[in-house]
Amino acid sequence: MNRVAVRLGERSYDIVIGAGILPGLGEAMQGFAFSPRVPVLSNPTVLGLYGDRVVKSLQQGGFEAFPLLIPDGEEYKDYFWAHHGLTELLRRKLDRNSCIVSLGGGVIGDLAGFVASLYMRGISFVQVPTTLLAQVDSSVGGKTGVNHLLGKNMIGTFYQPRLVWVDTETLRTLPSRELKSGMAEIIKYGMIWDKDLFRTLQADRESLLALNNSVLTSVITRSCEIKAEVVSQDEREAGLRAILNFGHTIGHAVETETGYSRFLHGEAVAMGMRHEAEISVLLGLIGSGEVSELRTLVEAYGLPCAVPEDLSAERLIRHMKIDKKALEGRMRFVLPETIGRVRVEPGIGSDVIRRALAAG
Repeated sequence: MNRVAVRLGERSYDIVIGAGILPGLGEAMQGFAFSPRVPVLSNPTVLGLYGDRVVKSLQQGGFEAFPLLIPDGEEYKDYFWAHHGLTELLRRKLDRNSCIVSLGGGVIGDLAGFVASLYMRGISFVQVPTTLLAQVDSSVGGKTGVNHLLGKNMIGTFYQPRLVWVDTETLRTLPSRELKSGMAEIIKYGMIWDKDLFRTLQADRESLLALNNSVLTSVITRSCEIKAEVVSQDEREAGLRAILNFGHTIGHAVETETGYSRFLHGEAVAMGMRHEAEISVLLGLIGSGEVSELRTLVEAYGLPCAVPEDLSAERLIRHMKIDKKALEGRMRFVLPETIGRVRVEPGIGSDVIRRALAAG
């Protein structure tokens, strides 16, 4: 197993990464003073695949586990299902020492963290991410929340898990489209922080998509190390952490405009990275050759790299103006200067964005 520390003082925690480690979850949780009854928040698909193993592990660790189900899909990451989760915790009389186990992808993890942060003003939760995107990104860093019709992740909290338990074997049941979606966030880490990681993604594409355990574990661990380092320096996105939003300003606008149901998150981020890199070209911050490398890599992993023509640039810009990353109505973008280094640029005008979106 690999172990990555997220260093946040009294809120510090470990990310544990390995193949076939689900059976060790209950034993790992014994080191915390959690109450014995543990809700496992999941969706029917993931619970059907891994619920028995997780429940058995928790029981062997001395816990009484029970499922708490949410439908499968980004459109269910909303107030209604957060309220449903809170209601179930109240109905079962969980106390302030209780811990929620989140078993699933980013939707489940975000909802579990949000509910945990609200119940009795905050109880513990443990992340057990089962998608590549959740393993390298959304399970780490403590961003929780739900979507709103007017914007993605506009209602939420910063609330750190107590432990992140990453079993790479769960990726073997992941649909190909979901696996490719997760690759978008790894490409992002290469663009914003680590040129060597970017080169690894170019060189080891076939091994990664074939789920070669050695290469996969190495890339997931490196992605978690990057996010842990950024979050440890800037937990609440006062400065450095904003670079993690590369591709997300346009990506979130695409998700909002399409009702969170047409594209997976990583697909929207892939489009966003390409078009935000085009903004960087228009501003003279990066050469077109490196942007071509980004586009080629995105396409090599089967991801879309252009916003569909049927999506109105004007409507997308309207969403960007109320995105939580905007300040006083001024749109901010994370723009690459070279592969491995980015900058946050405020006040990008609508004309530049229109020109970047028009790049086919």
